[in-house]
Amino acid sequence: MSDVEIRIVDDPAGVAADLLNELAGHVALSGGSTPGRVYELAAQRRPDWSGAHVWFGDERAVPPGDERSNYRLARTKLLDALSRPPELHRIRGERPAEEAAALYDEELDGVTLDLALNGIGPDGHTASLFPGSPALAERERRAVAAEAGLEPLVQRVTLTAPTFAATRLLVYLVTGESKAEAVRRAFAEAPSAETPASLIRGVETIAILDAAAASKL
Repeated sequence: MSDVEIRIVDDPAGVAADLLNELAGHVALSGGSTPGRVYELAAQRRPDWSGAHVWFGDERAVPPGDERSNYRLARTKLLDALSRPPELHRIRGERPAEEAAALYDEELDGVTLDLALNGIGPDGHTASLFPGSPALAERERRAVAAEAGLEPLVQRVTLTAPTFAATRLLVYLVTGESKAEAVRRAFAEAPSAETPASLIRGVETIAILDAAAASKL
């Protein structure tokens, strides 16, 4: 775990929201079940996001209004609650995944992320980098299309390992006992393509966990 700073806290969402607000330059947001509360708190604590750039670590190949869309989550929980919004860089999930990935790869040219907020799935995936995925081996592109390893089983667009590796601060936010085994494999075992989160690191990496998620470390 020497490459990751582990923080076990009572209020993971609040800690993550404060980090997000401190580094609201070029930030990549995530979807999933955990970050919604982070976005709500971030908007409450800092309603002015002018000057920031919001990107996405991954997206499902669905229209922006679809309930499965990571953009929709960020819009309803964060963007719509801000008094001054950031510049938004949305993955075009309504287009075919390969096309949307190519567009995002081009848009990211010359961009270095200040912060990426990532989760970890119970299978050890992060962003849309699933166990054994060919996308894990990508070293040239900043964003690629990827197949889903879990529900919803729709194609994805995901940032790649080199994009995350260049990120100033990569924040893993993980809560709940159901993620404890994946957390152990990501942060306490040798890196493996079977646990993609064990491979994905930023220049600096922090894992914000509650006690349940950290229970097997």
